[in-house]
Amino acid sequence: MTDPRAERTRARLRAALVAECRERQLAEVSVSAVVRRAGLGRATFYLHYEDLQALAVDACGEVVRDAVEALHDWRGPVDPARPPDALAAFLAAAAEHAALYRTLLTPGGGGPLGDLMHRQLRERSRTERLRAGAPHPDTVASAVAAAFTGLLADWLHGLIDADPATLAARAWRLLVALHRVPLDG
Repeated sequence: MTDPRAERTRARLRAALVAECRERQLAEVSVSAVVRRAGLGRATFYLHYEDLQALAVDACGEVVRDAVEALHDWRGPVDPARPPDALAAFLAAAAEHAALYRTLLTPGGGGPLGDLMHRQLRERSRTERLRAGAPHPDTVASAVAAAFTGLLADWLHGLIDADPATLAARAWRLLVALHRVPLDG
């Protein structure tokens, strides 16, 4: 059971970090700025987080959950020409917060948001492949996670020119292809 007071404190710290990252890159944000904005003390920060990186990973949790769910929001046979509606919706929402996400997701898919997204997408994809009895769950799950995380990061950094619906369609075709590539032989 979680302590409601501790969760409220962590929520204040997450919100303060997000607000700071709207104004500057994560590398330029200090613990002092976060706790000042949250109205808390440094000692309180360190009771809940080891460092800013740990707080950033926690703050990224919701966007990562949304991405994982959007990529797995389909039923029945997969149509490579029709991405899940949730995928385009996720990308549209990400575009609205691009400045913030760029501070937490570096080109190519690194940074605290990219690392967390890769781990969770990989695990979900691996689990789905194992459940379906599909071959090479580890290899395909890693490829899917790396491809989507990298595409999202590069798009948010302006390295891919596409609107959310176009990127959703392209990414979906690529991810479906990764699931279907024969790896034996």
